[in-house]
Amino acid sequence: MQVVLRRHRERTLSAAWTVRVVAAMALSLSVITLNSSTVSASALSIKVRGNHLVNQDGKTIRLLGVNRSGAEYECVTSHQVFDGPSDAASVRAMVSWHINAVRVPLNEDCWLGINGVVTGGATYRNQIVRYVHTLESFGLYVILDLHWAAPGTNQAASQWPMADADHSPTFWKSMAATFKSDHAVLFDLFNEPYGISWPCWLSGCQASYGSSTSITYQTAGMQQLVDAVRSTGATTPLMLGGLGYAYDVSGWRQYEPKDPVHQLVISFHIYNFGGCQSASCWSGDITPLTKVFPVVTGEFGEDGCTDTFDLAFMPWADQHGVSYLGWAWDATDAGWTCSGGPALIEDYGGKPTAYGVALKEHLAKLAKLAKSFG
Repeated sequence: MQVVLRRHRERTLSAAWTVRVVAAMALSLSVITLNSSTVSASALSIKVRGNHLVNQDGKTIRLLGVNRSGAEYECVTSHQVFDGPSDAASVRAMVSWHINAVRVPLNEDCWLGINGVVTGGATYRNQIVRYVHTLESFGLYVILDLHWAAPGTNQAASQWPMADADHSPTFWKSMAATFKSDHAVLFDLFNEPYGISWPCWLSGCQASYGSSTSITYQTAGMQQLVDAVRSTGATTPLMLGGLGYAYDVSGWRQYEPKDPVHQLVISFHIYNFGGCQSASCWSGDITPLTKVFPVVTGEFGEDGCTDTFDLAFMPWADQHGVSYLGWAWDATDAGWTCSGGPALIEDYGGKPTAYGVALKEHLAKLAKLAKSFG
């Protein structure tokens, strides 16, 4: 998410952070398959086929779920990987919301064990692997997202404009080698590019970070990150967010990276305080892309823990076969605040905020409709 409002409750350790349409939900049932919590991890599979994602049975699915923030920042300064529970009970609470996917933001330095992070290397990697397996044991797909990254000896303690050439390709080679036999995961190659051009997005460039003291560094383009994953033999679906904190996907098709296994997914993020907030924008910018690629809204939500924006967006996304994952499954009783950004829950037992109620009830309706349609 964009750093401006610190809406994640992400800890910026250096400078800076309309209607319920049941008919629309019914139209979406032909492209929805919700996973049962009884599905074993080994049975789960997801891949791109045409402009859809399909499961192990070849059925078209959408990813409907939540983001579990924490592993991108907690490891930098504390002896923890997550800022709350990551056990089976906490995942069971998620599943009660009828989700089928969880997006897990990650920290490049913590995974690689570099630049002086407190909890990194094997300790961090093992806990992430364990958490992925826990999620999958409940029939959930997992999106692994490179959320925080930084070049050279700069610590990955905030949100930089683009992946860095120094460490990000190495991160993805390691990640891909770790999970290439796990067919229930997707990789989100870089959370929210900003302040760069489309040619830079594709091929890399010299970019600048910071305001009072600017740091110039060499970025890694999306093509380099795709190549890093594919060099390991991994065929994992790859999500690529556009410019402007992943709001802008206008140049995505023109600058589409080459993927030898044709497993690319368009990712975009949408909030009531960002770009592309209206149905006319969604229909103009997103709908044409859904005819060619799977589209996943990796993050969506609204500040203040209200629900007006989300109740307009979700039925639109249902009607157009767009996946979406709410930001964020992090509890207000554990330090997150509605004034600071979207928080889905009041506690890790799954008690929803007003914003969380909207997502929970909407997914329950989809699940009920899917069941009634057999």
